[in-house]
Amino acid sequence: MKVLVIEDNKELAGSIYNFLAAEGYICELAYHFEEAREKLLLFPYDCILLDIMLPDGNGLDLLRFIKQEHIQSGILIISAKDSLDDKVNGLEGGADDYITKPFHLPELHARLRAIYRRQKLEGNNLVSFNEIGLNTDTLEATINDTLLDITKKEFDLLLYFVVNKNRVLSRQAIAAHLWGDYTDNLANFDFVYQHVKNLRKKINTARGADYIETVYGLGYRFNASRT
Repeated sequence: MKVLVIEDNKELAGSIYNFLAAEGYICELAYHFEEAREKLLLFPYDCILLDIMLPDGNGLDLLRFIKQEHIQSGILIISAKDSLDDKVNGLEGGADDYITKPFHLPELHARLRAIYRRQKLEGNNLVSFNEIGLNTDTLEATINDTLLDITKKEFDLLLYFVVNKNRVLSRQAIAAHLWGDYTDNLANFDFVYQHVKNLRKKINTARGADYIETVYGLGYRFNASRT
């Protein structure tokens, strides 16, 4: 999962970052309204942690901007305010959940996972497509019930393909989703090719269908019509 944390308290943002990174998430930080707005226009995120009180703007205005731009991310509002009005305004404005400071990081993590499951996985931690099975809790992947020996990045890559089946995914988009926004400035994305190559080889060795196809000049596509 790729998460954008919009929080002006650098100590809290750092704690969230370290916790989520330890859980294997790609986590990006924005401390200001305009910085967050720029990132949201440039990069896609699975979930957004949105603080209401920002030094140069209101988080609810940023929420309206997210909806106006049709940004398809799960949104968890975080705020020191514990008023009913803020919760109602946030949820009615399109947020998926609301958590009040101070909070425990494991609870924040659980709420993020719940949002991701509802949005991307139809509320389930088990994702399947034909002979492919993915367990997002155990990070295990199977082909015809045979466990695949894949790395964490390869698991995330396969999940990204399955969730976005039939869509063309650029090498740049794959790199940003799995390694972070900083990859936007890289000269090439040969490392993406290598990871895709390794994943395809392992699936083929397990007698799975070769769903991942190269779209020359653009990137890759998980072709759901292949058998």
